[in-house]
Amino acid sequence: MDKNEKYTKKGKLQKDYYEGELEQLQTELVKMQEWVKKEGLKVVVIFEGRDAAGKGGVIKRITEKLNPRVAKIVALGVPTEKEKSQWYFQRYVPHLPAAGEIVLFDRSWYNRAGVEHVMGFCTDDQYQEFLRTCPEFERMLIRSGIILIKYWFSVSDEEQEKRFAERINSSIKRWKFSEMDLESRAKWVEYSKAKDNMFAYTDTKQSPWFVVKADDKKKARLNCISHFLSKVPYKEIKYKKIDLPTINKEGYVRPPLDEQTFVDDKY
Repeated sequence: MDKNEKYTKKGKLQKDYYEGELEQLQTELVKMQEWVKKEGLKVVVIFEGRDAAGKGGVIKRITEKLNPRVAKIVALGVPTEKEKSQWYFQRYVPHLPAAGEIVLFDRSWYNRAGVEHVMGFCTDDQYQEFLRTCPEFERMLIRSGIILIKYWFSVSDEEQEKRFAERINSSIKRWKFSEMDLESRAKWVEYSKAKDNMFAYTDTKQSPWFVVKADDKKKARLNCISHFLSKVPYKEIKYKKIDLPTINKEGYVRPPLDEQTFVDDKY
C-alpha cells in the first residue's frame, strides 16, 4: 500500500489499514504467547501515563486474542488498611508471573511516584524511599528471569481535554471519569514534575522507560504492540495437523425440548 493511502486527509490511519495491521500484530501476539508458555518465560509489562492517555485501549488490543490463563491483566484498587501497613511492593509481588505467564499492569507500583505523591496519599519519606528502592526492586525482578517492559503513554493537554469531554458526555464512557481526574487537572504542574522526577530515578539502563506518543490512539496501539513484540524473543511453534474424529453419540438420548428453558430468541 502506498504511504499516502494509509492516511485520511486529516492524517489519521485509514480504518482498513489499521485493522489489517492490528490483525497481523495480534497474530504475532498469539505466536509469542505460545512460545512464552512453551519455554516458561515470565513477562511483565507496565502501562503508565496521564489519565485518558489510552493505556486501557492498548491493553485490550493486546489481550483480545490471547488466552486469559496466560496473559493476565492486573489493575489493583485502593489498598486496604492491612496493605498500607505492608512493605510497599508486597501487594504487587503475588501478581508477578509464574513460568509461562504474561502479566500486564494497568498502573503499577509507580502509583507511589505519581498519584500517591501528588495527592498526598503517602509521606515524603515513603516517596523518597520508593525512588531509592524501586530501581533495585526491578533489578531483582530482572535477575530472577522476568522480562520487564515499561511504557509511558504521553498525551497532549488538548487531546486529553477532548477525551475527558467525551467521557463526561457519553453514557457508555461516563464511568471512566472520576473525581481524581478533576484533581489531576488542577495539579497538572505537580504531575509533570512527578513524572520527570520518576524518570530521573527509574529510567535505568537495565529497566528503561519507553514513551508512546498517544495523541493518535490507532498509531499508539500499533506502535506499542509492535515494540512489545520486538522486546520478547519468540519463535513460531509449528503444530502437527489434527484430524477431528467423528463424534460417537451411541447411547445418548436427547431430553424433550419442552423440558429445557431457552433464552428468548430476540435477535
